Amino acid sequence: MNVAFIGLGIMGSRMSRNLLDAPNLSVTVFNRSPEPAKALAEAGARVADSPAAAVAGADVVVTMLSTPDAVEAVAFGDNGFVEAAPANAVWMNCSTVDPSYTRRCDQRARDRGLRFLDAPVAGTKAPAAAGELTFLIGGDTEDLEQVRPLIDRMGQKALHVGDAGQGSAFKMLVNALLAQSMAVFAETARLGEALGFSRDFLMETLPNLPVSAPFLKGKAGLIKDGNYEAQFPLELMLKDLKLLEDTAYEQQQPLFLAGLAKSLYAQANQAGRGRDDFSAIFDVLGRD
Repeated sequence: MNVAFIGLGIMGSRMSRNLLDAPNLSVTVFNRSPEPAKALAEAGARVADSPAAAVAGADVVVTMLSTPDAVEAVAFGDNGFVEAAPANAVWMNCSTVDPSYTRRCDQRARDRGLRFLDAPVAGTKAPAAAGELTFLIGGDTEDLEQVRPLIDRMGQKALHVGDAGQGSAFKMLVNALLAQSMAVFAETARLGEALGFSRDFLMETLPNLPVSAPFLKGKAGLIKDGNYEAQFPLELMLKDLKLLEDTAYEQQQPLFLAGLAKSLYAQANQAGRGRDDFSAIFDVLGRD
């Protein structure tokens, strides 16, 4: 199977690396900035100089990009891959984008004779490196089965939630919980410090309570060490909250708490913390 992998950021570089050792897979990569492709080339990937060149002969095109604008440019812009991909190839979009945009991509791809899978992932840098992501799939079962060998290399589970657009819709729910849980934890821990508890004590106890989300155990370690190396950049969490807000508006569904969380992450982004992990919201909510 010939695979084109486009987008080699924190997630894409690790996901594509897991494909390189797979038997019967030939992997070509493209990234808008060329540096991330060099390490993959050394590991055996072919490197293309444009999205269009990357998809020559491809059976599957995987995209893992940061924003809808980035997807638009790479897929439909100058030297975009949609016009160049072979007929009947599967475009598997793992980027976190809003459901409405996903449905438009699905229609435009099919208009060009391609198949489309909506396939955002749950998981951050470490699960991506370990091949332990969960894929949230919207699309046809037949197309899912064609890319199953790739999912098995990059992830531990595929959750098929409906037609194209529903994978992105479910990802909106996942990140809504993620962003708000992190903000609530940070605010609560800051109050704990004000009440006289040490940070070490709070970071060791609060995440282990039955009321705490499991992912907070890892985030508590980052906060305790003051190490906010990005597993999930705060600026991308803010982007996802904006997509969530737009999606809720389309559905005429108010999001009072998520809107407040978006304002908190926006404040953190304005304070220069956008490239840090989103757990850096802890610093922004504090007095030190």
